Amino acid sequence: MMGIRQVRRSGRWIGALAAMLALLQLGGCVTVAEFRKLEREVTDMKRGGGPTEASRRTRVADLSAQVDSLEAEVRDLGGRLEVSEHRIAEALREAQAARGEVAALVNADEIEAYRSAYDAWRSGNSEICVDRFSDFLQTYPASAYADDSAYWLADCYFKEGDYKTAVLRFDDVVSRYPTGNKAADALYRQGEALLRMGPGYGKAAGKAFERVVREYPDSGRAAEANKQLDLLGSG
Repeated sequence: MMGIRQVRRSGRWIGALAAMLALLQLGGCVTVAEFRKLEREVTDMKRGGGPTEASRRTRVADLSAQVDSLEAEVRDLGGRLEVSEHRIAEALREAQAARGEVAALVNADEIEAYRSAYDAWRSGNSEICVDRFSDFLQTYPASAYADDSAYWLADCYFKEGDYKTAVLRFDDVVSRYPTGNKAADALYRQGEALLRMGPGYGKAAGKAFERVVREYPDSGRAAEANKQLDLLGSG
């Protein structure tokens, strides 16, 4: 910022005073009324107004003193702004760190819940498997493990012998996650569940196998689906 002596020598101290006043107004240090009063006085001095040369000199001295004071306030304001910016930056860093810790904690709980349900499926405890995977899907519907969980849930019903529910659950996997890694498996298993429901569901099972071949021709289930279709055709 231009020093007061340099401002006076250059003849631009009036503009500098206005600039400092504007800055102090932003920081809440100078009221509008105070600013307007000084502005009028500076304008009068610039125009050479005033009763006498002596009074003008006296007023110049007074304004100079006020400028010195304002310069000090501006420097103080700048220092306080730097401190505030530093505190804001620290608060943002702390908030970001806290958000990361919460995300990690939630993710750990999510993984643990999925593993617990999967362990129940692997151990063959279908009832607990159904409960745990159902709870998981309700708690973490947007999880990256949601499609796998929906598939294992359907398989739990299949293992229980509840083929009707298994058909609905396998269909849910395909409908909700058509591009997921379990979609082709779910559609094939749906066909298997329909076959388990009796001869009257053979046609519906055939449609499920046809969809596997048509919609997921590059999947590992496509060849198996073709074999099932051959068996249904010869049956």
